[in-house]
Amino acid sequence: MRFDTLAEWLVWQEALHPKAIDLGLGRVRKVYQVLQPSPRLPVTLTVGGTNGKGSCVAMLDAMLRAQGYRVGAYTSPHLLRYNERIRIDGEPVDDAALCQAFDRIDRARGDITLSYFEFGTLAALDIFSRSDLDVQILEVGLGGRLDAVNLIDADGALVASIDIDHQDWLGNTRAQIALEKAGIFRPGRPAVVGDPQPPECLHEYAREGGLSLSCQGRDYGFARAGGDGWLWQGEGGSLDLPVPALRGDHQFLNAAAVIQLLRLVRPRLAVADDAVRRGLATVQLTGRFQLVDDGPVPVLLDVAHNPQSVQVLADHLRREYAGRRIHGVFAVMKDKDIVGVLNPMRELVSHWYLSPLNMARAASSDSLREVFRRLGVEAVESGFPDAATAFAAARLNAQNGDLVGVFGSFFLVSEFLAQHAPHGLR
Repeated sequence: MRFDTLAEWLVWQEALHPKAIDLGLGRVRKVYQVLQPSPRLPVTLTVGGTNGKGSCVAMLDAMLRAQGYRVGAYTSPHLLRYNERIRIDGEPVDDAALCQAFDRIDRARGDITLSYFEFGTLAALDIFSRSDLDVQILEVGLGGRLDAVNLIDADGALVASIDIDHQDWLGNTRAQIALEKAGIFRPGRPAVVGDPQPPECLHEYAREGGLSLSCQGRDYGFARAGGDGWLWQGEGGSLDLPVPALRGDHQFLNAAAVIQLLRLVRPRLAVADDAVRRGLATVQLTGRFQLVDDGPVPVLLDVAHNPQSVQVLADHLRREYAGRRIHGVFAVMKDKDIVGVLNPMRELVSHWYLSPLNMARAASSDSLREVFRRLGVEAVESGFPDAATAFAAARLNAQNGDLVGVFGSFFLVSEFLAQHAPHGLR
């Protein structure tokens, strides 16, 4: 084995391939074929989209496990430990399993270089193939058509939402991005669209490719009910359900799409209505509208990092925290639409704290201050030596009745969780 520890493997992978992101299936497919995983693939569900992927995977996982299936789930990125990316029956795989998978991939690849994400995807598929699963749920990392996850022909696929993000790789319009994400669909297999307003080109793509799209608001949907319930509606009837355990009104869209996918794959993967209910009531997902209440001022964590997801966060804050003064701890990658990310929150946040992140992709505090200056936002603090100091400043300045919001990057939320887990999280 090339390395003995998971940490060594991961550091090596980060430098192996000349590009951090190199979309395309040619290299990863060749290595996958050499690996020769078990010929008995579990039922495969693939989940893509700009936002909502993690929530949809978590709901699928919870519902399927409530039914009694043995489930593997592959997601990215992680928040605290790399092992979070590959879970079996809700539990992250251990370091030994990952190191053994990486060793098999290393031996199979020959002189083919793989990106960090490609190594992880192949490791997930390799581990799942050896774990006697009933179903594997694969989250697309970036786009869909050329993402490493797409080397598997899914038995059913879901695109949760479509919006502008990762323009350097996916295109500058919703139409271009929709076509990239639709690449995970297969003719003759269930193809669910969770976005209630998909670009028209998606329907044209489906007609030309022989796809049968199932669309939110047309083929299925939901209705809010009073109290703690809601109603899923589809061609097969309706279903009374509890409110999802994941916070936010957008989770009704995600839950409706997940249930539609499960309905369509029923010939291969039966899930009782009661399992759907239990999954909705118990599903958990770290870093999404997550409240940390371990002091006089609560902290709300959310990994929102593009305009659509931040707008959802802003709507949630208006609805659930009206009248509270909000202190925003913020960091963002420099390749994001930073103005688009900030605009939904400008009128909500009373005071900003710009947190540094120790990574090349992160926007510097100086560049962010210039963006805030152009937007006319003056209550901005920066110059913190690290994220911990920024968090502490926000909590120190906040008063009883205020709220601290941490958003803009998975990495920023990860920094906070690393300091506070496992205490005070709910």
